[in-house]
Amino acid sequence: MDQSKQPAAGRRVRSGPSKGRITFWVITSILGCMLLVVAAVALYIWNGLRPTAEGEVKQVELKSGMSPARFANELENQGIIRDAIIFSYYLRIKDEGDRFQAGVYELTPGMDKQAIIDKLNAGETMKTETVRFTIPEGYTIEQIADTLSVDGIVDKTAFLTLADTSRTWADTDEAGHIPDSADLEHRLEGYLFPETYEMEKGSTAEQLIDRMLKELDRKLDSLPENWEEAMAERNVDFHQLLTIASLIEREVVVDKERPIVAGIIYNRLKEEMPLQIDATVQYLLDKQKERLLESDLDVESPYNTYKVKGLPPGPIASPSLKSIEAALYPEETDYLFYVTKKDGTNEHLFARTYSEHNKNIRKSNETAKTSTNE
Repeated sequence: MDQSKQPAAGRRVRSGPSKGRITFWVITSILGCMLLVVAAVALYIWNGLRPTAEGEVKQVELKSGMSPARFANELENQGIIRDAIIFSYYLRIKDEGDRFQAGVYELTPGMDKQAIIDKLNAGETMKTETVRFTIPEGYTIEQIADTLSVDGIVDKTAFLTLADTSRTWADTDEAGHIPDSADLEHRLEGYLFPETYEMEKGSTAEQLIDRMLKELDRKLDSLPENWEEAMAERNVDFHQLLTIASLIEREVVVDKERPIVAGIIYNRLKEEMPLQIDATVQYLLDKQKERLLESDLDVESPYNTYKVKGLPPGPIASPSLKSIEAALYPEETDYLFYVTKKDGTNEHLFARTYSEHNKNIRKSNETAKTSTNE
């Protein structure tokens, strides 16, 4: 036997793959598994972000204050996206979602994710169907309710019931000045600002009233900064100021005369004379009269300024901003009386004394006869 081919004493003979080869295969296997996992995750994410099957347009509402994650759940429920969780993480990575604008969107299954994001960022909401209506200056709350009812915007009874309810209107300032008085004909009389409004179709009576009350607050913000000081100088609170403004609104047509009539009202209050304003009696009638009768002036009511001294319990109509300004800044005069010219100009003749006032009445009547003969 060849001794050179005999294994040396104590030497082990290796069999099978080497240790290095085993390590190589282990590492390769682990890396392969990792790659498979990564590929599977990538495939899962890709599948979760790809467009859904095309379908009919869906209306989806992004409510104010709703988080992108919650809205993603709604999108998944509507079939706009495949996976809300993946979409939410995608928004985080892309730093999207903070600029999404609330509203109702028309989104279609099959839309690309970026198209959805762009639409939400741009605020491309559905055009809401609206109604437009005008409340003229000097309208009473009954007239406002009639207008809205005839136009099919709101039920008249529901509107008046809510307007007469003793309640607090959130986020409105001046409505908080309304006294809790049983003498008020309508609680919110005068506080619903006359303006042209545009609101969503189907708005409730509460939404309509809230909008009009807020418009009053907004209009008052346009007054001079010292308007509340001017009100205090007149020794009236806001409810009384609005009441005076409503009297001016119902009595005066020509703007330049508003401060003059305001001054007369303050003068008569100072002298403790009855205001004797026809508009307050007209307010109590079911229908307006061209001329009041003696029997009309005898009606028992705190609004009848022929029988009761001082201001009526509250406004008799919704005054314009010009009438509110006149009540704040009346013209300083000695006038105590006025009578309407009957020449079609809607202007007035003013007097300091009752004797002078009677002369103006005769003068006005003579003008009316002359106009009739012509």
